[in-house]
Amino acid sequence: MNGGVVLFLALLGGAVFLLSQVLIVPAFGSDARTRKLLRRKLREIDAFDGQSQVASLLRQKYLRDLSPLARRLEDTPLMEALGRVIEQSGRSTMAHRLVALAALIAVAAFAAVLIVFGNPALALLAFIAGGAAPFVVIFRERRARLEKFEEQLPDAVDVMKRALRAGHPFNACLKLVADDMDAPIAREFELTFADVNYGNDVRRALLGMLLRVPSTSLMAVVTAVLIQKETGGNLAEIFERISQVIRSRFRFGRKVRTLSAEGRLSAWILALVPIILFGVIWITSPKYLPPLLVHPTGQKMVVFAGVMMVVGILWMRRIIRIDL
Repeated sequence: MNGGVVLFLALLGGAVFLLSQVLIVPAFGSDARTRKLLRRKLREIDAFDGQSQVASLLRQKYLRDLSPLARRLEDTPLMEALGRVIEQSGRSTMAHRLVALAALIAVAAFAAVLIVFGNPALALLAFIAGGAAPFVVIFRERRARLEKFEEQLPDAVDVMKRALRAGHPFNACLKLVADDMDAPIAREFELTFADVNYGNDVRRALLGMLLRVPSTSLMAVVTAVLIQKETGGNLAEIFERISQVIRSRFRFGRKVRTLSAEGRLSAWILALVPIILFGVIWITSPKYLPPLLVHPTGQKMVVFAGVMMVVGILWMRRIIRIDL
């Protein structure tokens, strides 16, 4: 029983820690509100163009290379949304394979805990934790990649500005960014350049990149290019001003992030102190906590405390979230 209780507490602490990592997001430019705004803008552009969606010839070719069963799985709305998240994380894993991997880990964790400890509740917790682990990794990698893209975007705009002033066409500017800069922005511009070379329109290719990278800064760049294609103007000068705005926005975001560091640290402390205190009491006074964990009322209290911790993490995230 003691071993099962210890494992239960470890799994519960790990679940709360993972929630802290996923839910307390101090980053800017890639939150749910921004993604919703970008999707609405893309739908408006699609309605204006009279097309059903921002199609990517690269994705169509990618789906043609799959087996019929995998193609049907990847075409479902849920798998398509998950595949977009995986693509934004920089991985090339297919969505249905990630789901299969998560299911395999979850079943293996459930079976191992059930065989070793014989506790269905503990096995169910292991099942949930094991199944969520791959998705937590993907979302963390996605967040880090989008932040890196935001940092690189001003330099990429400067590269395109200099290339335009040197007389290069816009398509060549995309290729220069892909060749001269590092991942992840080089990869995204390379995909956009390849999308154009496959025969897609520049407008649709840029909107496809915006769909892959939900960034307000990139939306400003794409909007400037699309407006310039419709009305004309000096795109190099527009890029120069956009680069200055993006750099100022990024500096302001860093400043706000620094000023809000105390709030994020407080959130970490409030989220982890109960777990650490529980572990310290368990080690220093082994006979003090078992009645709480064995008695049915005590178990309900522990579950209620875990739920309230999750609610507290969500509330603290709402307080310290940065929307720029």
